[in-house]
Parts: sequence; C-alpha cells; structure tokens
Amino acid sequence: MTARPILVVAETRGGKLRQVTFEAIQAAQLAAEPGSPIAAVCLGAAGAKAFADELASCGADTVYVVENSSLGVYQPEAYAASLLEVVKNVAPQAIFMGHTALGRDLAPQLAAKLQAGQISDVTAIERRGNEVVFTRPLYAGKAVEKKAFTDPGGPWIVTVRPNNIAAPEPDLSRQAQIIDVACPAPSLRAVVRKVVAKASGAVDLAEAKIVVSGGRGVRSAEGFRPLEELAAVLGGAVGASRGACDAGYCDYAMQIGQTGKVVTPEIYIACGISGAIQHLAGMSGSRVIIAINKDPEAPIFKVADYGIVGDLFEVLPLLTEEFRRML
Repeated sequence: MTARPILVVAETRGGKLRQVTFEAIQAAQLAAEPGSPIAAVCLGAAGAKAFADELASCGADTVYVVENSSLGVYQPEAYAASLLEVVKNVAPQAIFMGHTALGRDLAPQLAAKLQAGQISDVTAIERRGNEVVFTRPLYAGKAVEKKAFTDPGGPWIVTVRPNNIAAPEPDLSRQAQIIDVACPAPSLRAVVRKVVAKASGAVDLAEAKIVVSGGRGVRSAEGFRPLEELAAVLGGAVGASRGACDAGYCDYAMQIGQTGKVVTPEIYIACGISGAIQHLAGMSGSRVIIAINKDPEAPIFKVADYGIVGDLFEVLPLLTEEFRRML
C-alpha cells in the first residue's frame, strides 16, 4: 500500500517563497512515515508554477499548482476553497504550513471544514515509532507541551513557527512532478482589491536571523537610526518593544511581544529595553540575546547571554563600526 503524502502549503511574499515554506517541508519530512512522499501546493493568479524547481530542490516530490484570478492576493475564502480542492485530489495524511498571519488564519478554516485536528505553533517534531510528537510553547514561552494526534488517519493540520526547524539543504538535481489543479474562482462574499503595505526593512522581521530591537530608551523616532544602521550592516531586521510603539517612536508593525510578533532569531540585540514580561514573551526563544541598557538592574539582563551596561547611543556606533570592519 502506497504511503499517503504530506502536503505543504507554499507561501510567497514579494514574488519569492518565504523561508518558512522550506522549514515546513523539513517539518513534513520529520513527521512523515518512511516512504511517504512530500507534496507542495502553490497558489496564485499566475506564475505559481515558477516556484516548482525551488520547492523540488528542498524536498517536494510533487508540486500542485492552482492558478485563478481570485488568488492574486490572500483572500481566506478563495484560498480555503482552492486548498480543499487540492486535498480532495491528494488525500494527504497531513497539511503543514507556516505559523504566519496567513497560516494562523487559514489552518483553522481547513481544520473546521475537514473536521481535522490541528496543532499550532510547532517548534520541534519527533517520530516515536508510529507516533509523531509535536512540541509547542505555552504561557508565553514559560512552558512547553508535547502533543500527538489521536486519529492516525488524519488529515492533520500543523503550523510551524518560523526559525525553529532548520530548512533542508537544497539539492538542485532533484525534480518534482508538476500537476495543475483546476479550481475555478469561487464566488466571494468579500473581495480584496488591493493591499497597501507599510514601508518596512528588506528583511522580514518574523524570519530574520538577526534582530536589533529598541525600547523606550531610544527616546524618539530618530533614535532608531543607529539601530537601523547596525541591522543593515548585519543583514538583520529592526524590531521594537510595545513601549516604543506606544510612545510613537515607530510603527506597531515592528512590535515584538505578547501582543505583537513572536521572533526566534539566532541573535537578538535589545537596545534600551527594560525587559518587561510581555516583551520577553515575544523574544525569549532567541538563541543568543544581547542586552544594551544604562540600568544595570534592568530585568532584560536576567535573560541575556551577554550584557553591556551603557548608553546605546555610545555603544551602537562602536559596534556598527567594528562589525562593518569585520564583515
């Protein structure tokens, strides 16, 4: 009996596949039974087929392509209807996608329509014989839980937290079978005509390997300039605490914390951030935390791997210059 495939929902931004898509492929491989094929699905108004080679190089054996006019931008009804058509054709054991804004919206819809179980925000996967154990954080990262699906028949719905499961190394010699899935544009109750994106850095904050973040200690919108310079040298993204956002120093799209984005970069540099528990909830999973603060008693130093007691406006230019020289 042929093993059922695991389906990965590819997500794009700015005409490119998001990094979390490749991480979801690796997650699918960790969860798959021996011999189970990995399939990916690309949706778009046009040109979705262009991502097939990239998906194949990272582990997809089959790439399903759905193209129609309603899929130009993310529209929940259109995406859900198209994916249900693919699921009907593929009959996957599980469906994996990133724990992104799209994934958090789309996964529950699929779970409800398919009457399937869902595990969200997965950070690690382990196969124990016939059982697959998923690890996810609880209580703003203070604890973790391990869960498994009770229905072996599935389908399972799983969302993967970015930057926690390493993407597979590309193998450019791999090729995938490409299958077009006919799915006419559905009748929609609401239509997204245009998405106006706010100005942001070149690196996606949720997927950045290095994040330089500022709090109330930056004092003003202009105070973020040294952080932006350091992030540019390191190829990272700039984030902020809620305090900095509330003070009007930056846009709320940059907010990291319990009511903002959750980031897990390799390096997190906290500048002028005191370390309130709400902020720690959004970044405590970072592999290395570096804190810069004038107050030696600031709570952020309790979670930091490295700490610098000093004025960020004196420290950051020195760090930026030294990194620029080294890199």
